Amino acid sequence: MATTPASAPSPAAPDKKTFSIWKVLLPVAIGLGVVAYMFWEDAKKENLAEVWNHIDFTPRAWFCIGLAFLFMFGRDFGLSWRFRALTDHELKWTHAFKVDFLCEFTSCITPSAVGGSSLGMVFLNSQGIEFGRATTLMMTTLFLDELFFVIGCPLVVFLTPAHEIFASGGASFSHGIKLTFWFVYACLFVWTLILFTGIIWKPEWIRKVIGKVFSWRLLRKWQESAVALGDNMVATSKELCTKPFHFWLEVFGGTALSWTSRYLVVNALFLGFLSQDDPWQWVIFARQFVIWVVLMISPTPGGSGLSEWLFSEYYGDLVPTAGLALILAIFWRVISYYVYLIIGALIVPGWLKSTISRLHGNK
Repeated sequence: MATTPASAPSPAAPDKKTFSIWKVLLPVAIGLGVVAYMFWEDAKKENLAEVWNHIDFTPRAWFCIGLAFLFMFGRDFGLSWRFRALTDHELKWTHAFKVDFLCEFTSCITPSAVGGSSLGMVFLNSQGIEFGRATTLMMTTLFLDELFFVIGCPLVVFLTPAHEIFASGGASFSHGIKLTFWFVYACLFVWTLILFTGIIWKPEWIRKVIGKVFSWRLLRKWQESAVALGDNMVATSKELCTKPFHFWLEVFGGTALSWTSRYLVVNALFLGFLSQDDPWQWVIFARQFVIWVVLMISPTPGGSGLSEWLFSEYYGDLVPTAGLALILAIFWRVISYYVYLIIGALIVPGWLKSTISRLHGNK
């Protein structure tokens, strides 16, 4: 049996305001607004209609679009596989996919810094996982995601020449994205170290430090949440310390598969619409690490607006025209973002209705 906190809090009943229609429309409006503005600016420099006409939807292009969708399925398969592994395969595949889609939908309508894990424990609980254990599992997924970046980013940067991974969009843009990347990475490294200490190495020590820090008057209003975080770290540590090596291999494998598949979507699009002799496939892949690290501090829901602009600027030196870069950015966002908004909008009403009924029935 998994270890859970003795006084695990009960899940709050989801509110329809959490998934209100304006939260879906806002990121769409931001994204479309930025795209429209970029199209307008690019139209002053080049004939975008001509750029579009020169995009040849060959069988190879359609195959690569299908490949891009397949890679996104790989992302969902990896996360669903991880949810099943974390629950010792108690969670059925259908339920694991539903939790994955709900988490991704939450990521689409909240700022990137919040992410889909903010309601992950509620989603897992709605699929039959006890709430205290669900909280423990989501702490573990957070640690695994951060660990992937902490390990993967230095490896990719080391294997990619600096003038290829950071040099794009002019000197000021290149310098800015490099500084932003390393600043966010440093924050990720510290946060991952805290998570490692808190849920694997010295959980009691971290809980004590958190309790003391948030007892200060300026931080006291967040004390309750901070104490709950410390308690969850201790509960997570108790469960993880009993796990064998093959468990860690499986859950980190699912994590790596998920993120790698997400990154390869862009490789597939470039392969479909640019020259077959394009030598930049590794650079295209490596730059995805930089983009996703930078997007972690996006203040907009799902990185809308910033994603489209960053993609066009960052990959602009690898495509013939700015217009083509923007069109590729749109394809990328449709496949990796807007599809999840649509899926979420379809499954959330039914999930919300059944969850509210279940919670009311338990009272």
